Amino acid sequence: MDKKTTIERLLDLADIKINGDRPWDIKIHNEGLYDRVLAGGSLALGEAYMDEWWDCDALDELFNRILSSNIDQEVKWNPTTIWHVITAKFVNMQSKSRAYEVGERHYDLGNELFQNMLDKRLVYSCGYWKNADNIDDAQEAKLDLICRKIGLEKGMRVLDIGCGWGSFAQYAAEKYGAEVVGVTVSREQVKLGRERCKELPVEIRLQDYRDLYEKFDRVVSVGMFEHVGSKNYRTFMQVANRCLKDEGLMLLHTIGSNISLVTTDPWIHKYIFPNGMVPSTRQISLASEGLFVMEDWHNFGVYYDNTLMAWYKRFTKNWNKLSDKYDHLFYRMWTYFLLMSAGSFRSRNNQLWQIVFSKNGVTGGYESIR
Repeated sequence: MDKKTTIERLLDLADIKINGDRPWDIKIHNEGLYDRVLAGGSLALGEAYMDEWWDCDALDELFNRILSSNIDQEVKWNPTTIWHVITAKFVNMQSKSRAYEVGERHYDLGNELFQNMLDKRLVYSCGYWKNADNIDDAQEAKLDLICRKIGLEKGMRVLDIGCGWGSFAQYAAEKYGAEVVGVTVSREQVKLGRERCKELPVEIRLQDYRDLYEKFDRVVSVGMFEHVGSKNYRTFMQVANRCLKDEGLMLLHTIGSNISLVTTDPWIHKYIFPNGMVPSTRQISLASEGLFVMEDWHNFGVYYDNTLMAWYKRFTKNWNKLSDKYDHLFYRMWTYFLLMSAGSFRSRNNQLWQIVFSKNGVTGGYESIR
């Protein structure tokens, strides 16, 4: 069987046709694609898209179909992927010495990019679309949901691990009268975050979470745990435990995987989130065992599809404001990232969890808030 026929038979399992006329069908521009993908797996597939070897009118639906049918597993194991997994097993890819790499390579790409893609509060995590029909309202609802879940009250001191541009810190201070310390590994986020919160009781620091030793009434971490890595999950939980007062609550907001992994997709690692990794329920449970009581576990991963598609629409709409700084290759890379990610949540291959922890159990029980 030739390589083109092999690819065609795999795609048939997901009802995807080569050079078909439906939005999710693949249009091939270079016949070398078949050899390239079978030899290099997902890394090669993404790089070939960036190189314009192939196109698709609806990348999000293409990946929904690929992931729903599990055909991605058929080309997963290749030398590049195997080496990536072996490295992750023996090297702590998220050690303190590597902690600032993701900040430099992703979050420091330029605040202009994120200001033209995200909502008005610059929230770079899944929105809560239960009663929302636009990205601004969905992110406002998510921030308020977090504050209500942790029982935030005026005067409470809150630690935000992975604070981004200060979106939660700003909201918690403005709406609930909280005092917030936020830490991030991105210099660009610190710069803009401090400017946005300069009139509020908010401190934004360039600091690794492992260097935190202060006490707080509440601890939150929104969209940062994906950068912690399996070798450091226990350390993260120990830090959160030592920083949280005995009667306090912690909320962890993270993308979740249906299976336990030790690495991420090779294309995502190389081009988007270096050293990233998505945790499973088992990995989170083991890391928190003996340190916290799990009070509530809320899955609203279906809303990440809405969020990513909203980001994609804003990114493409505002591309004319960005094209002087970012080239066409970046445009295709970022398009691929956003739409592939949307497909992964639409297929339920990835989840989004908000987990509420206490140190000793909430007296009388914790009331779940939705």
